[in-house]
Amino acid sequence: MMTTFTLSPSSTSMISPFIKTLKNPTKTLPHFKRSSTLTLSATLSTPTSTTTTSSLQKPVSDSVQTFWKWLKDEGVVSSKTPVKPAVVPEGLGLVAQKDLGRNDVVLEVPKRLWINPDAVAASEIGSVCSGLKPWLSVALYLIREKKKNDTSSWRYYLDVLPEYTNSTIFWSEEELAEIQGTQLLSTTLSVKDYVQNEFLKVEEEIIAPNKQLFPSPITLDDFFWAFGILRSRAFSRLRGQNLVLIPLADLMNHSSSITTEDHAYEIKGAAGLFSWDTLFSLRTPVSVKAGEQVMIQYDINKSNADLALDYGFIESKADRNAFTLTLEISESDPFFGDKLDIAESNGLGETAYFDIVLDHQVPPAMLQYLRLVALGGTDAFLLESIFRNSIWGHLDLPISRTNEELICQVVRDACKSALSGYHTTIEEDEKLKGEKLDPRLEIAVGIRQGEKKVLQQIDEIFKDRESELNELEYYQERRLKDLGLCGEQGEIIFWEPK
Repeated sequence: MMTTFTLSPSSTSMISPFIKTLKNPTKTLPHFKRSSTLTLSATLSTPTSTTTTSSLQKPVSDSVQTFWKWLKDEGVVSSKTPVKPAVVPEGLGLVAQKDLGRNDVVLEVPKRLWINPDAVAASEIGSVCSGLKPWLSVALYLIREKKKNDTSSWRYYLDVLPEYTNSTIFWSEEELAEIQGTQLLSTTLSVKDYVQNEFLKVEEEIIAPNKQLFPSPITLDDFFWAFGILRSRAFSRLRGQNLVLIPLADLMNHSSSITTEDHAYEIKGAAGLFSWDTLFSLRTPVSVKAGEQVMIQYDINKSNADLALDYGFIESKADRNAFTLTLEISESDPFFGDKLDIAESNGLGETAYFDIVLDHQVPPAMLQYLRLVALGGTDAFLLESIFRNSIWGHLDLPISRTNEELICQVVRDACKSALSGYHTTIEEDEKLKGEKLDPRLEIAVGIRQGEKKVLQQIDEIFKDRESELNELEYYQERRLKDLGLCGEQGEIIFWEPK
């Protein structure tokens, strides 16, 4: 849910408020970043410290042991490998077999064991997938390999992948009802629509005409599985690699206490006794004791809504809570062309998105954009071409009482409208957080409480600004001072003729 509102320069009320879903799924979705390895038994809250051996008593499954043997046979791991898969609170993770120092190499995986668009291109379905988006071709490849069962060269890796995670794309209708009113719900529904539409196109254009390549039926549920795997496990920060699955490396879990994302490297090195290859080198960003879980930071800039959608967990840190305000210049605005030109000249557009983070100030550009959209009446002279190079600087400060009052009212009305869409209060959510909750309900409570706190914070900011309207210094007063025609207290200076 993105709160979108349009300002009318000739009115002091909000015009046609409405809720938008996703900015543009087709633009945002293909970008995959490092991910979670949550299994069916995974918990929701990510640990803030490493996990010790005391919580690692349960032996790994037969499929994980077989996966490890396969990696040994491929020359990827040995008895000297400093980490090993283990059962951890998150489900499955990598645990240090000895003390590791910061930036120590944890593992190295040769390119021949990467699953990426190059692997698809070299496969039997490479020719029919050449025109697809990279994530679609890899998703189709994963599904096809999974359905080949024991005949797939990737079977040992595919066997350790979860059937689903706690990502909101896998939630039931009843579970989704718990995030009613949230931006996360709207985004989740848009993502699901996007995946379904892509599946239908691939089914019609690729799968149906090539039954000999896809002998087993491929369903929408299969497609969601592949999308969830890629969304939660793919690496994207390697040179020339925007989407790649790295077996074993993707068992590395996330820690909120790690504040650097420097852990993945692409290097050249020995890939066997007599061969060299490009290697994926994974290093620990912090020192780790033997028996502790080796962890990384997935993405320091993602909000809790992003984490819930991509990986199926949230954090307790305040600055992971965010709310996106969507502002737009109305096409019916008599100054639409001028305002759009000014916005585009300053890196914005007809529609602008601003992420407000809990316990942070609103972005300065948001106030400038608000004042621009609200410009009208006696303030409209600032839209003339003579001010085109300086107006953005002027918009950094209050323009007029009318303009400032309008943006305060519109923002506050939008916040109240958004808050009315939730089915619980912050206080009710706080009580629930003290109980032992189902993992997905824990996410829901954390998300809706976080969003509401941000909305209340925004409302308070503009409420305080409303109370200061009479004390603020506006453009005309600043201009008169610059000309020496206004005193420090705002009084007009009259010059008597000699």
